[in-house]
Amino acid sequence: MKKVYVLLMAILCFQASFAALSKKDPLAKFSGRVSNLNLDARLVRFKVNFDNIKFLNKGDEVDFWGQHQERNKCSGKILGRSSDYLLVKVYKIEWCNEQSPMALGRFFHFYSVDLSNNISVARKLTEILLKKRLALEGKVQRNKKLIETYLQRVEAVNNRYELLRRKLEQEWREELTKLEEDQIEIVRNTNGLEVRLNETNHKLELYQIEDNNLKLDRWSLDKTLYYEK
Repeated sequence: MKKVYVLLMAILCFQASFAALSKKDPLAKFSGRVSNLNLDARLVRFKVNFDNIKFLNKGDEVDFWGQHQERNKCSGKILGRSSDYLLVKVYKIEWCNEQSPMALGRFFHFYSVDLSNNISVARKLTEILLKKRLALEGKVQRNKKLIETYLQRVEAVNNRYELLRRKLEQEWREELTKLEEDQIEIVRNTNGLEVRLNETNHKLELYQIEDNNLKLDRWSLDKTLYYEK
């Protein structure tokens, strides 16, 4: 009876552990194989292959366990990362090696809370960048439309100013014509006035009245003797 109770409790603990694990961020889970290890230095290098490895940073912590050994998790800190490898400093490597022998090529499951947090931050940043990209795409489309319609807009401006030029040219010609007509009229009027002025001057000469009919004359032999005659 006691053995059955212990077995039942173990099953319940396993189910609880599996349920808790299943609720975790699936993007924080990944897998890898041991490619090199140094038990004395507590260093293990894992060969991994997943795109989100770029969100793991030096100093992030990871949990890992062997196949079907979720209850015997090992923990460590990442000391280095490349696109295909993780160098992990294992905290209790002797205990881990007893639970899941770390032979070369051994397969392990991984979970990292730091990876989940980093992905969460990246997801929020991605949302911001998507909004920014949407705004930039809108501006690019507007600018491209302006670029594509440049010749049309130039033609519209040319047509508008061509109409204005014709209108101004017409007004200019009308003003010149008016000035020319005014000039002809002024010249004609001036000539007529000059004719009338000459006639008036001539008549004034004809009808000019002198103040005295006698003029002073000087005796030729006497320079001081003047008389009227």
